[in-house]
Amino acid sequence: MKILLPILMILALGMGVFNLIQIDWEAPLEGKSSIALIGSMASGSAFLLLLILLLSKKISQKLKK
Repeated sequence: MKILLPILMILALGMGVFNLIQIDWEAPLEGKSSIALIGSMASGSAFLLLLILLLSKKISQKLKK
């Protein structure tokens, strides 16, 4: 679990960057840009959830000590 969370966080950031590159900023809600926008928001949400999980694990380890 120590290795899995950082790997998943890096993958989420990578997918977010990839989707941000795919967005046409002139018309972000048309065609494939809307899919890329949704994908970047989803990967950002996944990153935040993984970050919360990582922090909660660190807090629970400190409380056990």
